[in-house]
Parts: sequence; C-alpha cells; structure tokens
Amino acid sequence: MYIDSHCHINFPELAARLPEIFSKMTENAVTHALCVSVNLPDFPQVLALAEQYPHVYASVGVHPDYEDTPEPSVEQLVALADHPRIVAIGETGLDYFRLQGDLAWQRERFRVHIRASRATGKPLIIHTRAASEDTLRIMQEEGAGTNAGGAGGVMHCFTESLEVAQAAIAMGFYISFSGIVSFKSARDLQAVARAVPLSHMLIETDSPYLAPVPFRGRMNEPGLVRHVAECIAVLRDEPLERIAQQTTDNFFKLFKLPAVGVGSA
Repeated sequence: MYIDSHCHINFPELAARLPEIFSKMTENAVTHALCVSVNLPDFPQVLALAEQYPHVYASVGVHPDYEDTPEPSVEQLVALADHPRIVAIGETGLDYFRLQGDLAWQRERFRVHIRASRATGKPLIIHTRAASEDTLRIMQEEGAGTNAGGAGGVMHCFTESLEVAQAAIAMGFYISFSGIVSFKSARDLQAVARAVPLSHMLIETDSPYLAPVPFRGRMNEPGLVRHVAECIAVLRDEPLERIAQQTTDNFFKLFKLPAVGVGSA
C-alpha cells in the first residue's frame, strides 16, 4: 500500500485522463493521493476532485513561483481550509532558483501561509529551492513547527542537504522524496534518503513532473510513486513492505486522517 503525498492531478494533462490514472493507481497499490493547490483561481478544481473521489485529498495555497496571481490573506486561507477534504495549507515556501530580484513578496506570502496553518491546525506543504536558509529562518520565526505550537508539515520534493532535513525534522516536519531520488545524478540526495529516519519520511510524485526511473522523461502520475518507494528500499537495504507501510502510516499521522482504504470516507 502506497500513498502519493503530493500530486497535481487537476492539471489539464492529467485531469483529462483521470479514469486511466485511477486505474493505474489501483494496479500499483496506490490507495490515496493528495492533490496540491498552487493558486487560488484553480483551487475550486482541486477541491472538486477531493469532494468527488474519496481516495483524493486536497490542500489550499499559492505556490511561491506564481508571481502574477491573486495574493491570499490569512483569513481567506483559513476560510477555504474549513472543509473536511482540505488537509493541508500549501504548497507554499520560497524559490530563489526560478525567480530573481526583490522577493520580499514571496517571503511575506510564506508567512501568511504559516499563520493560516497555525490558525487552522492543518500542516504545511513547503517548497524550498535555493532558499533553504531563509525558509528555515521564517519557519522558526513564525512558529511553524510542532515544537513551537504549530501544525508542522512536510518539506516536499526534498532536494536539500541532510543538515536542512535534520533542522526541519527537529521542528516536527516530514521529508518527502520524489522521483528525483531515483536519478543517477542524485547521489547527494540518495545519501539523505539513507540517513533520514523512516519515521519522518513521505513519498510523492509531484506529477505530472519528475517521473522516476525507469520512466524518467515521461509524464508522471500517482501510480508511479511505488517506484520511489522501491528506490528508497534499495538505497536503505530495507524491505519494500516496510517503506510502504511506514510512509503510509506517516501520511495519515501527519494529515490527521484515519487509516482508511480506497472507497472509504
């Protein structure tokens, strides 16, 4: 049993193939998926998927890469998150790789999401790229971690150092690995995957991006998350069943959900 803790099946290239995608999830024992919001205009589509399909959950948030998009307020995020199918705030965070210049707006947006997370008690989905120092600093300043009364969350599609992972874990966050961990060039990240405690690990696809080996270069989808688990099992020299069970348990624990099967409410 596997869970894709981060995907974008509302994106057009996947939304047009939902019956096929769900069938492949079943074939690969992927029982649930978390469809993650990236902006407010498309949020209704994300929520509609979670409302229609019992094995799909949703989040609400605005991605740090989206510059020309409606800016969320704490109050707006809190109101939109007041729904049983919304299990997280995000994705949010900082990205200094894709955008340059004065990114003060990005840091303020991140703070808004953390405050909404604290207000709702729903965990954060954090994206960080080329910005780990500021990401961790703002997490600490805003009390994002469970050690500061926050709801914690997950560092999604993790590509940073072990030191960054350890700092996030110390704040009560989980580390989520995507198909990148299976790439031959990702030796440093593979070392992180070996070292991160399994008790704080999630797996994801970030589909439609970053398909794992042996599907690299193709469109990604939730059913392929099992290949992320298989890679981690090999890296850690641990039984695949253990990786699958622990990451599944971690998902339900982090997002405060009952451990249910496909078709359950």
